[in-house]
Order: sequence, then structure tokens, then C-alpha cells
Amino acid sequence: MDEEIRRKILTLLEQHRIMTVATLRPDGWPQATTVGYASEGLTLYFLCGLDSQKAANLARDDRVSLTIDHDTSDIMAISGLSMAGHAQAVTNMAEAGRVMGMLVRKYPEQTSLPGPMPAPEEVRIFRVTPTVISVLDYSKGFGHTDLVSISEDREMPFDIVEEADEGSFPASDPPAWTRTTTR
Repeated sequence: MDEEIRRKILTLLEQHRIMTVATLRPDGWPQATTVGYASEGLTLYFLCGLDSQKAANLARDDRVSLTIDHDTSDIMAISGLSMAGHAQAVTNMAEAGRVMGMLVRKYPEQTSLPGPMPAPEEVRIFRVTPTVISVLDYSKGFGHTDLVSISEDREMPFDIVEEADEGSFPASDPPAWTRTTTR
């Protein structure tokens, strides 16, 4: 992955604080939910209720898809991230406490809460490790997407960049007019 794409991903993660995360329900239907998040590099964290449908879905199948974006009145200013990855429950209380602090810092303008912040053991905190990141940037052309495949070796976090052509996508992936490239 080139440095420009890496910076774009990290900037978008830093600029935003909510995402839509999709999990798989027991009946196979996807469940999409908006949640707050914090990030550390390419690793994302979110929390939910201990007995929530999301927590139950992820206990059964850790695969997630998520989007991070914002509304804009200019169609050519659309930008955002779409990711596929795996969500694992954070069980280490030191890590959980650190993540709770990260989540609070995403809202510096929040001077008070209507009640106390939940303790790490009162919620389920998930760590999302992405496997694929799609970087949407209409300023580069209508529907332009750069597709980044994340290596399992975290020491070398990005696979070799290559341009995708129309024939390289299965039928369910973006059509050629989106000018999608793989990175």
C-alpha cells in the first residue's frame, strides 16, 4: 500500500467517531447497527451491551463488515471506508480500561454524562482487526474505490498494490464503472 492511501485511511479513522457495523444473526440475516468507535492504527474498538444481539452474533461468528463515512451535499465529495474483518471480545481488563479511555476521548466536547460511564466489566468491548479495507473517494472519480488487502503478518500490514481490472471481481463486487483499484 502506498503512503497516500495509508494516510487517507488513518485520517478518516481519526476524523470520525461513529460507524455502522454489520454482524450475522442466527437466521443468517445481516444486522447493521450504528456504534461509537475508537481506533489505534488500523485496529478499531467498539462496545455494546453484555447481552445485546451484536454480542450474541459475534460470539457465534466473529466476521463483521463496517462503514465509516459522513453526509455531504456535494456528491463528488463523498468519501469513507468500508471494511471486512474479525471482531474479538477484549477480555484483558487493562486493555478494556485503556479502550474505554480512548472512547471517551473521541468526545472532547462532552462535559458530562446523564449517568456514570459503564465500567469495562459492565459492557462487551470488541477489537476489530480488518482483513480488507475499501477506501471510497469520489474526488478521484465517480465511485472511485481503492481496495486494500491487509496481511495477516502485522509486521507487514499491507499486501502489494496492484490495479484491478473489470475481470478481477466476482459478479457481486463493484462494477468496472466504479473505477475500483486494489491496493
